[in-house]
Parts: sequence; structure tokens; C-alpha cells
Amino acid sequence: MKKADLPTKTCASCGLPFTWRRKWARTWDEVRYCSRRCAGARKPADPGRDKR
Repeated sequence: MKKADLPTKTCASCGLPFTWRRKWARTWDEVRYCSRRCAGARKPADPGRDKR
């Protein structure tokens, strides 16, 4: 299978497209970020929650 034939998604953090990887074979539906860096830099769900 060629890389061009693999499914792609858009990263929820950086907005760049990324392709399927073998390590994501079982969890592809749950993958939202292209890398650990993007997953760690994700925006908080509720920005007003941290303010006191």
C-alpha cells in the first residue's frame, strides 16, 4: 500500500493533515492529534475554568 492511499485526518491542535500510522491501527477513530507535542499543547476546553 502506498502512503498516498492511507487515510488522513486534520490535527485538532495545529490544523495540519497527518496520515494513518501502524501504531494507530486499533485506535484510529480516537486519534485527534498528529504528535505528542500537539496533544500536550492542546487548548483547554473551558478557558474560564482556571480563573479564580
